[in-house]
Amino acid sequence: MNDRDFDKRLGARVRTERKSRGWSLDMLAERASVSRAMIHKVENGYSSPTANLLGKLSGAFGLSISTLVARAEGGQGRLLRQADQSVWVDPESGYRRRHVSPRSDLPLDLVEVALPPGAAVPMPASAYTFLRQLIWVLEGDLVFVEGDTRNVLGAGDCLELGPPTDCEFRNESGSDCRYAVIALRAS
Repeated sequence: MNDRDFDKRLGARVRTERKSRGWSLDMLAERASVSRAMIHKVENGYSSPTANLLGKLSGAFGLSISTLVARAEGGQGRLLRQADQSVWVDPESGYRRRHVSPRSDLPLDLVEVALPPGAAVPMPASAYTFLRQLIWVLEGDLVFVEGDTRNVLGAGDCLELGPPTDCEFRNESGSDCRYAVIALRAS
């Protein structure tokens, strides 16, 4: 599936989530602190959402980004081969997100992220209000800013995220950073 097809499926999923809750575009815009026009563009596949926008939308729905994206991807079995793992690229930062874990009843999502040199990706607290997460750096260096706390992580380091707060993933180095996010969904 190419990026354009996935953007359309993701937009359709956002619309489905909104309508299943009985929300208007205005209601979702208010809950996510996003413009109505931007949501319209995403829902109709005219615009690929940024990571920050996806975080705001999923947070408004009470879903993790992984769950929202998995719902857009459709069904799969217990084995998810690398060739079938969806990859989404933030058009703003180049942040590349690969959903590694199969869709299942387990309350866990495993995501691999590649963050290009110099990239910074802010995430709103609303994207984390119903999750417990670990960040495990696989390669390179990652700066994770959690509220007023700046965490500098190198390859092999693992950080448990604290209470939900606005945060930012930064690659301040000159080479790619690759890390895994392990998210445990609330029951």
